[in-house]
Amino acid sequence: MRISKHKRLFGGLFAVLTAASLVGCHADSADSGSKAEKPAEKQPTLFDTYVSNTVISTGCNTIIKNAESVTYRAWFPVEAAGSFDYRFYFSNTVDSTWGDGSDSYVGMPGGSYTIESAKVYDGGTEFDANVTPSVSVPVTFSNGSTTKEVQPDETFWSDTVNITIPEDHYLLWEWTISGSNIPAIAMSNLAYSYADHGDGKGFLYTNEIPVPQLVGCDREVSARIVTLGDSVTQGCQTTEFAQQFWAAQLLDQLGAEDYSLWNLGIGYARASDCAKDEDWLNRAIAGADVITVAFGTNDIISGPYGGNGHATADEMENNVRKITQKCTDSGIKTILWNSPPFDLTPELEEIRTAYNQKVEGIADDCGASYFDVAALLADPSDAAKTVYGQHPNDEGGTVIADALVKVVREIEKTSE
Repeated sequence: MRISKHKRLFGGLFAVLTAASLVGCHADSADSGSKAEKPAEKQPTLFDTYVSNTVISTGCNTIIKNAESVTYRAWFPVEAAGSFDYRFYFSNTVDSTWGDGSDSYVGMPGGSYTIESAKVYDGGTEFDANVTPSVSVPVTFSNGSTTKEVQPDETFWSDTVNITIPEDHYLLWEWTISGSNIPAIAMSNLAYSYADHGDGKGFLYTNEIPVPQLVGCDREVSARIVTLGDSVTQGCQTTEFAQQFWAAQLLDQLGAEDYSLWNLGIGYARASDCAKDEDWLNRAIAGADVITVAFGTNDIISGPYGGNGHATADEMENNVRKITQKCTDSGIKTILWNSPPFDLTPELEEIRTAYNQKVEGIADDCGASYFDVAALLADPSDAAKTVYGQHPNDEGGTVIADALVKVVREIEKTSE
């Protein structure tokens, strides 16, 4: 397997960060009396070769309860245009809890379902849900099969497919599936997503759509960036279909010719979901050289799935430490965010304030970088109030990206 040049660029940094995380992040490190040893070098995986080629989030926070030969289409803007080999990664487990978890929750096994067919298209530049583009390539599984029976909790890759997506064109993903409790994402008008239920009405917009968890592209980059978090990371409440959320703006500034960005932000997600250490966190780690960890609001408001309401600052700290520790122990340069303002009640604002007082210490202990996003987004006259909306709007996304790109650039200098 070819190892992309991002592994060479960040090789020296891996050792530095791993040593830092082992000294400070383990509860028993001060008492062990022994020198921390560098973990064994990670073996190459398909996540090293196939990096993200869209800034659109493709996690799972909801389900399609029943589908009978439903055809779904999603138009993905690509990070890098051109002719590339692609492979698509899937997880049949729900990543994070939606609302109170009554319909879908972290670690919920997907049901058995059948992939009847799958294709990718050059989606063109003009969007029309009911016009089928002329250039397409079938997507196959298990060495050439055009169909697949998917089992609960199964993870799998498609076979390799080559397609050319010209500059400013979409990659159109299409598949026809049948089954129950199929993991999906609430797109929140971030990508054009449509479904044809075979009832003669054609393709109609759907907010909940099952898609691959990685639109993987075999292209060389200097670093793979993963953005891990909730709806603020996903990009909710920015201009519809315009890719103006902070993660997309960050990649624009860094340049897709040198970087990939895998958006693993999921609406309604909380740190307690991610700390369950399911496929969501594990694929994030497998696909990252640099990772942003950004949680807080949903922990404060909703608390963990199966709990009794909002989380305490100590509970949030414990979960975020678990996530951060695993990232830094894996040799990933980790950028840990505090919790942004969200116009909370006074009681919940006290929790946010108490938690935010802990975050810089968590980052220091675990060998991570600290990112004070709250200061960037808060009203200067009242730190509890927002300036750019409950979710950062396009302007707020620019403010975040402008600050965050400096952190990533500093990582580059450290690793040289």
